[in-house]
Amino acid sequence: MMGKRVLVVDDDVKTVELVKLYLNRDGYRVLTAYEGNEALRLARESHPDLIVLDLMLPGIDGLEICRVLRAESDVPIIMLTARATDDDRLAGLDTGADDYVTKPFSPRELAARVRAVLRRLPGERGPEKIEHGALTVNFLKHEAYLDGRSLNLTPIEFKVLGALVKEPGRVFSRAQIIEKALGFDFDGFDRTIDVHILKLRRKLEPDPRHPRFIKTVYGAGYKLLEDNGVS
Repeated sequence: MMGKRVLVVDDDVKTVELVKLYLNRDGYRVLTAYEGNEALRLARESHPDLIVLDLMLPGIDGLEICRVLRAESDVPIIMLTARATDDDRLAGLDTGADDYVTKPFSPRELAARVRAVLRRLPGERGPEKIEHGALTVNFLKHEAYLDGRSLNLTPIEFKVLGALVKEPGRVFSRAQIIEKALGFDFDGFDRTIDVHILKLRRKLEPDPRHPRFIKTVYGAGYKLLEDNGVS
């Protein structure tokens, strides 16, 4: 992990310098930007391994930068913002952010989250592609197919499915899905996993009312059925 490049984007100079200090201590090479257009240019030209991205920026805001970059690459993005509502968090994650940190924050915690997100990268840990019966999940391309048909998953749906397909048969609690797939945790959010599972089933299951792939384990959570839903 040493020597990886991290782009830190925030319009507050002190915040940027503090984050840079802690990431430098961990051995990262840190690039900095203070407004949206410069951030987008640096991301495209320098190809960082990860981006710490403030939501509120002069020029192009963080959500739009995230949306544009996610259409062009799979660079991990940690959203950094003073907004703390569930709707704001979901907006960032559905746009393609890999994690969400609210201000004020601990720079030590942010550095730990950078390490955690980078560990989840293909090549750092885990397979590039998994085939599970008729289901194929390609982690490099961020694509999932059923019988060769694209499922057209949102970024957050893909991450939830990716966590389940890596360990078929294992029961994940909502909190474990959040930790393993989404990389963040906060009180009151875990029930929204039910919503994303419901949306996944609508795209994945021939009959969502009688799922063959993702099973609800009452009182425990969810699991991807082994043997393509036969178990």
